[in-house]
Amino acid sequence: MTDNHHPPSSSNTLWGDIKASLAGTELDFTKGSIGRAILILSIPMVLEMFMESIFAVVDIFFVSKLGADAVAAVGITESVLTLVYAIGIGFSMATTAIISRRIGEKNKDAASRAAVQAIFVCIVISIPIAVIGIFFSKSILGLMGANTLIIEELSSYTAIMLGGNIVIMFLFVINSVFRGAGDAAIAMRVLWIANGINIVLDPILIFGLGPFPELGIAGAAIATTIGRGIGVGYQFYRLADDKGRIKILKEHLVVQTDILKKMVRISIGGISQFLIATASWIALVRIIAEFGSIALAGYTIAIRILIFSILPSWGMSNAASTLVGQNLGAGQPERAEKSTWISALINMVFLGSVGVIFMIFAENLVQIFSDDPEIVDIGARCLRIISYGYLAYAFGMVIIQAFNGAGDTKTPTLINFICFWLVEIPLAYFLAITLEWNEEGVFYSIVIAESLLGVIGFILFRRGNWKKTKV
Repeated sequence: MTDNHHPPSSSNTLWGDIKASLAGTELDFTKGSIGRAILILSIPMVLEMFMESIFAVVDIFFVSKLGADAVAAVGITESVLTLVYAIGIGFSMATTAIISRRIGEKNKDAASRAAVQAIFVCIVISIPIAVIGIFFSKSILGLMGANTLIIEELSSYTAIMLGGNIVIMFLFVINSVFRGAGDAAIAMRVLWIANGINIVLDPILIFGLGPFPELGIAGAAIATTIGRGIGVGYQFYRLADDKGRIKILKEHLVVQTDILKKMVRISIGGISQFLIATASWIALVRIIAEFGSIALAGYTIAIRILIFSILPSWGMSNAASTLVGQNLGAGQPERAEKSTWISALINMVFLGSVGVIFMIFAENLVQIFSDDPEIVDIGARCLRIISYGYLAYAFGMVIIQAFNGAGDTKTPTLINFICFWLVEIPLAYFLAITLEWNEEGVFYSIVIAESLLGVIGFILFRRGNWKKTKV
């Protein structure tokens, strides 16, 4: 797709655009080639999310050497942290919508003021969570069903992770500031720095390598918190830098209730979206568990493969969110809509191709994680069945993020509620238990619910009410 506003140059090649996306660019995403804008925005967003997913994998890898109880302590703590993630993701959606709108309006000063309000929100929310985590970690583990050994000897992990939750909040929300402004490369580098430090510190602090003391599971929490903390330090460094789209000055450091109210209003929908999706996933796992550990293992492996496969799709969806916000701010709703359709088409081509790979090589992929023939059979069937809905899923995830980018988080929340709670969960139970389709009933319910999400999203997006959302 050529740029009608600027003549082609040597830097406007595919390789040049890839390098620009990784290095950062001052490209105005409200002009020129939409395809190029999607490419430049999505590459660092994909890599950012990939690095975010590595945090938990690295911790589990090293903590697993300490025994099953240590792994259980990490798993329980991660489930509690889901609340922190929900709040962080919700405010991230609100922040991206507001920042991208201000950038599209060419009002960098207002964008910087909004960024400060987002930081204030992180501080206010994280303090009570930290206090509860530090002083009541044992009680939290007890409520979650942990055994006595975990409660008495491994609660330090929970206390440190919840006590330092502010770095998680900052990573989510400040990176959404950069993404909304179009500085996706900065958000990517933040996660690379944080992960690199975590990977180095984890074994050193857990096992006491060299002059460092052996801290066990507490070392994993300290390593992760330090890694994220240094990543946050880099975020603040870039917010004070003259070169970025967002620059925070002393005069911006004031509370502005009008912006805060907007953030809270928009973020409620974002938080609800995440909690609805998470709760539905837990319900599906509960239904699958009825058919034994082999069915659950096959399903878990398949879902891990599926989640990894859609990382690039989330990058494209987030790119669509930024483009919608910026183009609405620039008074170009038609370009915002066109950006969404193009992003959706690209995503459908990508995930459709992945779906074909799953249909052909399902067994081979599951065998990477297990050589049990029964687990491989169930995991392969799960991959094949869910891949039937990949085209609809690819379309739906872009549409949902487009609504969020416009600041309309209520519509995706309603869509999620209908598709996941009113359709997916009851249908999974009906097909799996009542009709005795067993685990396949759950797999088909996912396909049907995700396809319905795409259809409803298409209808509501075409109506265009999202273009009138005030942010």
